[in-house]
Amino acid sequence: MKLRVACQIDYECPENIPLILMLRPQSGAAQQILNEDFSFSPDTTFSEYKDIYGNLCQRLVSPIGSFRIQSSALVETSDNIDVNLAARALSIEKLPDFTLIYLLPSRYCESDRFLYMADEITQNFQTGYARVDAICQWVRSNVVYEYGNSSSSSSACDINLSRIGVCRDFSHLCIALCRAVNLPARMVVGYLYGLKPMDLHAWFEVYLENQWFTFDATQVEPKGNRVVLAYGRDASDVAFATQFGNIFLNNLHVSVERAL
Repeated sequence: MKLRVACQIDYECPENIPLILMLRPQSGAAQQILNEDFSFSPDTTFSEYKDIYGNLCQRLVSPIGSFRIQSSALVETSDNIDVNLAARALSIEKLPDFTLIYLLPSRYCESDRFLYMADEITQNFQTGYARVDAICQWVRSNVVYEYGNSSSSSSACDINLSRIGVCRDFSHLCIALCRAVNLPARMVVGYLYGLKPMDLHAWFEVYLENQWFTFDATQVEPKGNRVVLAYGRDASDVAFATQFGNIFLNNLHVSVERAL
């Protein structure tokens, strides 16, 4: 399916503030960028680089006053995500080097504190995919999806205690549980067609049998038509905007529409 995705951010900047953005999608295995528009109002110069996870980052200094960022793209996406209940987990000694960082505890995914819990959830499942699926089902059944009860500082441990959160929190808890049973897991942020309410979305991927599989504990059925913006260990690596100073967010508008 072809999707038109767009994000508009309106800031009020009392001073010149350095910013790092992750708002431009790249072509990859499940998405092809057909055309794209990225602009600032007022017009502002920026530079780009790729971070250690391969994400395309935009670096700039905001003007003083009202500042608008607009990003849109026409993307050919995959209608489905790979589902393979027989997919096995690789033993650690056979994992590729680039996956090893996704076995370690991180800022929001304290996997070393979930060893017993993760083993209890997954002990009756034989394959890697089935264990991840069991983790998703457990999180979906035990954590309430609701806005306003978690914050940008909430971690997997916090959500496990409160049992309430949003997509970011569901992903953090799933990632921590996966890593606790030696399954490399990374966070993904981007767009999801049909998401209600519409917003930028977070899910996760797990490395099994030499490929990354997509999982999303907020969705009852596997869904494709996703547009990836960034990958990382957790939310600290994939923020759509990181500011280094006082800046005020006035509006964030996200849209994902089918392009005919």
